Amino acid sequence: MTARLKPVQAGQSKLVSVIDIGSSKISCIVARLTPRPEGRSLRGRTHATQVIGFGYGKSRGINSGVISDLNLAEQSIRSVVSMAEKQAGLTIESIIVNISAGELGSQTFSASVSLGGLEAEKADIAKVLNSVNKASVQKDRSIIHALPIGFSLDGQKGVLDPIGMVGEELGVDVAVISAKTLPMRNIELALNRCHIQVQAFVATPYASALSTMVDDEAQLGVACIDFGGATTSVSVFSEGKMVFCDSIAIGGDHINQDIAHALSISIADAERIKTVYASVLPGQLDERELIAINPIGSLEGEAPAAITRAVLNKIVRPKIEEILQTVRDRLIFAKMMDVSGRRFVLSGGASELTGLSEMARRILSRHVRIGRPLGIASLPVQAKGAAFATIAGMLIYPQISHHEYIASNFGRSLRFENNYLSRVSNWLSKSFHKSN
Repeated sequence: MTARLKPVQAGQSKLVSVIDIGSSKISCIVARLTPRPEGRSLRGRTHATQVIGFGYGKSRGINSGVISDLNLAEQSIRSVVSMAEKQAGLTIESIIVNISAGELGSQTFSASVSLGGLEAEKADIAKVLNSVNKASVQKDRSIIHALPIGFSLDGQKGVLDPIGMVGEELGVDVAVISAKTLPMRNIELALNRCHIQVQAFVATPYASALSTMVDDEAQLGVACIDFGGATTSVSVFSEGKMVFCDSIAIGGDHINQDIAHALSISIADAERIKTVYASVLPGQLDERELIAINPIGSLEGEAPAAITRAVLNKIVRPKIEEILQTVRDRLIFAKMMDVSGRRFVLSGGASELTGLSEMARRILSRHVRIGRPLGIASLPVQAKGAAFATIAGMLIYPQISHHEYIASNFGRSLRFENNYLSRVSNWLSKSFHKSN
């Protein structure tokens, strides 16, 4: 479907365009990445980011991250991209886009091969790991990321770079992140109709984590939950690398629908009331604080109805509990709860609900904080909140994309971007072939 994103080169500046296509909003940023002065680069961030164009608008024609009306989606994308282009003074021809639809999921693959006492060399780099691709995903799924978790030498784990090391057996673990192919193709089609080429897809929970977590969290273990409009996704990091991701088809829009149905008001009014008044924790004044509402079908000039804040919170709370409990159960089932350590970071628009972090602490039994974009000082004021964590993370992605394997043709084959990994690819390919 798309070509591999060419990583930004150290010491060189680069223009990057990114777009976050969600079910409730679409945002687009054009930024200039400039090399940081020597000694001032951050881990994984070799470049400083200067935002030169920003566009933001309501999403139409997209439900649960999936294109439901191609014409409406195209219009929404065009409008937002045009805003960013006008501000930046340029035309966007290619772009990095997030993906949260298509039942995001991950699998971990391990393999070991015999070295025969020889050392691993850079010159041994080869091509593709076709066997991993065949073993990892179904025919209707595409690989988004293939991230090396770690190497082992003669059973000893924790090897960061096997080049030049000798041993009898070399092992490698790879986390493969995939999604259904058709939703990705439709997103690409909508962008192509806007005369924009897709440079790369980035999994939403991966991007959100890149912009909100700090190095110590990623090293010790952390889980990042992104509360999107129609989906909630989670990524787990350990020893500085993402080892797991998952998603569920419940998000902030479902809370809006629950409010709208229960109070017989419009979706727009439901979202406004949720944002301004809703809390997931009971308060002492909830029974006395009144909220004016305009039921659907009320006549012009008719006095608005009123509900207490307690009524609103009783509508909101069950859905938030359901999301958090489902995420917890998924992590426990995947045996990732302990891997995630003692900390969770929450991002996405719905994460800013009053009391959410306190409820998450109770349900997850972990330390919880709200994550906002870090290390990008030039973000517009309206893009500095948790709702824009994903698009901020996509500005970081080009600086670290060289660490992963990638699908040269989605759903068909994998190749290694790092030269020193190519020999491992050959070994793994042969190992899987023999085992099959």
